[in-house]
Amino acid sequence: MSNECQLYLITPPRIDDLTVFGREFDAALGAGDVACVQLRLKSETGAASDNDILRAAEKLAPIARAHDAAFLINDRPDLAAKAGADGVHIGQSDGTYEAARALLGEDATVGVTCHNSKHLALVAGEAGADYVAFGAFFPTTTKTAATTAEPEILDWWSYATTVPSVAIGGITPENCGPLVKAGADFLAVSSAVWNHPEGPAAAVKEFIAAIAST
Repeated sequence: MSNECQLYLITPPRIDDLTVFGREFDAALGAGDVACVQLRLKSETGAASDNDILRAAEKLAPIARAHDAAFLINDRPDLAAKAGADGVHIGQSDGTYEAARALLGEDATVGVTCHNSKHLALVAGEAGADYVAFGAFFPTTTKTAATTAEPEILDWWSYATTVPSVAIGGITPENCGPLVKAGADFLAVSSAVWNHPEGPAAAVKEFIAAIAST
């Protein structure tokens, strides 16, 4: 599984300057193979306005596609449809998989947060989710994690089904090895990339190297 694991990049919860961030975003995607990008403009104090999300999508989606990365929007299938995004990521409190699929169609990517629950993952997988996300595996500053997860759930999932898994929560180049070994198909990363002291492109290169060496 280690050679199949790919990066799943989540934007920072706030983007103050889209022009500046667009350059950093382009550099990050150009630094290595990033399979998917999730636009997540949401913090503990609330989410960005619909207009801000749509403006960000208009700027960032073409960059993602130029690098062959799928472009998803967090929580909001309605905005994903308006933005022409490739799909949506749904949390357990963000509406249902069925509603997202009905709105976006069969060709869209719809992923589902499943925390550390085998039951939620099986339900999502059987419903047709394109991936399930488990976490948090490590302490994270991006959001308050509702649950913690152990790498064993990734190993179990890789044997139980062919639906891809996403590992999320506090993942860095230094700690990602056990998740790759356990069978994670994607590593969802955010702060470790955007807050890297040498910049996002350097972070992506470090992740790619860490995955390859596992």
